[in-house]
Amino acid sequence: MVANHSASIAAPLNPAYKQSEFEFYIDDLSSSLTLVPKGAYAQDAPAVRAARKYKAAIAECYCNGSTVVLDIKELGKLTRKGNVGLHTAKPDDTALVLHTSGTTGRPKAVPLTHRNLTRTIRNIKSTYSLGPSDRTLLVMPLFHVHGLLAAFLAPLASGGSVIIPQKFSASDFWRDFVTHGANWYTAVPTIHQILLKNPSPSPMPNIRFIRSCSSPLSPSVHQQLENVYGAPVLEAYAMTEAAHQMTSNPLPSRGKRIPGSVGVGQGVEVKILDQNGDELPIGKEGEICVRGENVTSGYLNNDKANKESFTKGGFFRTGDQGKLDADGYVYITSRIKELINKGGEKISPIEIDNVLAQHPAVGEAVSFAIDDEIYGQDVGVAVVLKDGQNLSVEELTSWLKDRVAKFKLPKKV
Repeated sequence: MVANHSASIAAPLNPAYKQSEFEFYIDDLSSSLTLVPKGAYAQDAPAVRAARKYKAAIAECYCNGSTVVLDIKELGKLTRKGNVGLHTAKPDDTALVLHTSGTTGRPKAVPLTHRNLTRTIRNIKSTYSLGPSDRTLLVMPLFHVHGLLAAFLAPLASGGSVIIPQKFSASDFWRDFVTHGANWYTAVPTIHQILLKNPSPSPMPNIRFIRSCSSPLSPSVHQQLENVYGAPVLEAYAMTEAAHQMTSNPLPSRGKRIPGSVGVGQGVEVKILDQNGDELPIGKEGEICVRGENVTSGYLNNDKANKESFTKGGFFRTGDQGKLDADGYVYITSRIKELINKGGEKISPIEIDNVLAQHPAVGEAVSFAIDDEIYGQDVGVAVVLKDGQNLSVEELTSWLKDRVAKFKLPKKV
């Protein structure tokens, strides 16, 4: 999608959205052109109906085998002007707009400039020493910064290449990885866990590194990945507002990688600040804040969010609670607004998740706040057992009693 036909600002959207969701984003960005896949117009797809409602031009965009075709179906509020001059992008021109959802309220529009994008690409390229000999298999969606920046644009900018399947398939992943000569990939922890449940390739390909990002990777899964695939696992930390990457564990040749840590700042300054914006000492928990050329200068048309999200010194408040060690490694302890407040006791869901993941029968687990008449909030957990495993609520609770303080024990499983 293009929000302004003279400046060509892209705003990629999830093709699985319903019409009402497309309508929100097209209206919110005053989009003038909606690009859809071949055949979508004849099918009167949800994106087509949404675009028509707001008089955005509609065009099908596809490759016919040799060239990229732009087939304009409706002009909407656009008018044909014949040939127009070629515009040269400037560093601070907006190149991309993505929406990010907070814990409350409507999604916030994040404008990312050419400077933001080129800087984050350089950061990612530098972190992993990406070059022409590297090839990755894309498993993350291209309408999110993880897939678009880390798995697509950064590899291409480094002279490398990207394999793009039509969709992620755990059963096809390693076949495609080996067939096309990939040597690294980046994914969310859920995808890593799905791959671990499927047969490993034999013989094992030469995997230079595995990257994990976008949600916490438990130390147990981290170790399992390294044991099974024989490659270093590098956990990173990223946000849409930073054009993706902020921190990462380094390659083995450049430093230590620490399970449970998201690594060190990569081309950004990282500080732990208190509510007043003052820096806290090493080891003290506070809000993780970042500053750098890859970080957006502010949300679109949202003064309230901008005031809340940026310090006077220009640091972006991530909304994550964490700490730094003496070597600059970042540890995320909780999402500030997701802390479970049990009668004044602040409990980190991530801490409980990591403990639960250590149980041999547990495949996946997530903890969260549930309402409680006495404490205000209490701990609830959802657990998925590994195939063939049996475990009662009583057995799990008894096991947890030896590993967490009594006030952290879940009220409901």
